[in-house]
Amino acid sequence: MLKSKSEYSLVATESPPSLSEDNINLRGADERTTTETMPSKLRRKWQVFPGKNTFCCDGRIMMAKQSGIFYLTCFLIVGTTGLFFGFDCPYLAVALSPAIPAVGVFTLVIVLANLFRTSFTDPGIIPRATPDEALYTEKQIDVSEPSGSLTSYRPPPRTKDVIIRGQVVRLKYCFTCKIFRPPRASHCSVCDNCVERFDHHCPWVGNCVGLRNYRYFYLFLVSLSLHCVFIFACVITNLILRSRYDGFFSAIKETPASVAEGIICFFSIWSILGLTGFHTYLTVSNQTTNEDMKGSYSSKHGQDSFNPYSQESVITDYCLTVCGPLPPSLLDRRGFVLPDDVPSYIGANGHALDAVLPASPSPNGDAFTESNAVNIHSENNYGTTATQEFSSQDSERGTL
Repeated sequence: MLKSKSEYSLVATESPPSLSEDNINLRGADERTTTETMPSKLRRKWQVFPGKNTFCCDGRIMMAKQSGIFYLTCFLIVGTTGLFFGFDCPYLAVALSPAIPAVGVFTLVIVLANLFRTSFTDPGIIPRATPDEALYTEKQIDVSEPSGSLTSYRPPPRTKDVIIRGQVVRLKYCFTCKIFRPPRASHCSVCDNCVERFDHHCPWVGNCVGLRNYRYFYLFLVSLSLHCVFIFACVITNLILRSRYDGFFSAIKETPASVAEGIICFFSIWSILGLTGFHTYLTVSNQTTNEDMKGSYSSKHGQDSFNPYSQESVITDYCLTVCGPLPPSLLDRRGFVLPDDVPSYIGANGHALDAVLPASPSPNGDAFTESNAVNIHSENNYGTTATQEFSSQDSERGTL
């Protein structure tokens, strides 16, 4: 006998999860559910960073650990300028022009802004290879060890040759970072990091100078040169104006701080101007200090070697260095370090996502794995527009 329509009841069923955003539920509002699936406190990546760096403001600011001379730089700049404002500006503002203090404040702000930007910016550090990437690279490199050797054996330096604009450029393998360094990169022994377009490590700014902060370093030198010349000229003018009535020694007695300012500026201005001129030459020729010191593009063994990164125009090279676009940082300093038992999907606020998205199958049936390849925007630097992807999983290197 057939049942009536009222005897039937609806049964609720669950549909399989999909990849739509509607099925992803943030559990930030439910603290109890969040604590059941993940630890109460996750460490950020800057807290376990392997390099010799110091981080502040929850990883937003990074410097080298050896930053004592940086504080000396700040003391000399601020202290000398403070003496100038206290002993010279009041007299010169009345005797010459009230614009003198304003110019002094303006140049000081520009100097400190470029100094802090140079010191607190990631210079272009290249992340180290993961254990899986390092193991894959080791398998790709044929290392012949002596037979019967019972002691540890360090293989010879490993290199790869690439061609950039017809010039052979050698990529060296970094045994610390377990990667093949991109062109123009080098490993800083002070910070223990590989840095893109490595120029040098400057203790006066407390940081490496590389791809992402070189322009600020150069602008710091230019602005500091102008600031130093301005203060030195004002100090001399102040002493001359005061000595017209009571003599030079009486002027020194009235403003003894001006003598200290003049001595500091006199001995500093030559080195600062010389360094600014040297880096201006490097900027217009699209070179780094490291390349210039090594003579990378000088005559080698009777063969002419040219700079493949130069645009053959001093104006173009200068504008690309000072005004060209900067690549983003390759370091996820404020990201979270996830243990094995924590879901892989963590939001920026540290809350886990409710749904674990399945891996997309590949054509051969295997799941795609996320690559840790480093996308290095090697503008070659600064000059070419080619974008290189350097990964430890690259077995061969083609022509750039």
